[in-house]
Amino acid sequence: MIRRRLIITGRVQGVYYRDWFVTRMRTLGVNGWVRNRADGSVEAVIECPEGALEAAVAAARQGSPPSRVDDVAVSEETTDEPPEGFERRRTL
Repeated sequence: MIRRRLIITGRVQGVYYRDWFVTRMRTLGVNGWVRNRADGSVEAVIECPEGALEAAVAAARQGSPPSRVDDVAVSEETTDEPPEGFERRRTL
């Protein structure tokens, strides 16, 4: 399993991005969480088999129909908190 942190920027708050993302990640079988950040971006931590990572990042770049994704920054994530399922979290 691979774990990555995504920071998604653009018009991604107030456009159902998080709810769409949760549904999409569950469909892909990805575990983790997503939340809005105070700076207007969206943050997600995803855990998936290596083969599903590309599809998960591609989905993050696509976004919900009313959103506009400008960038998805992907970095390694080393937290010891194992995600179960996929959830939406409160704004940071």
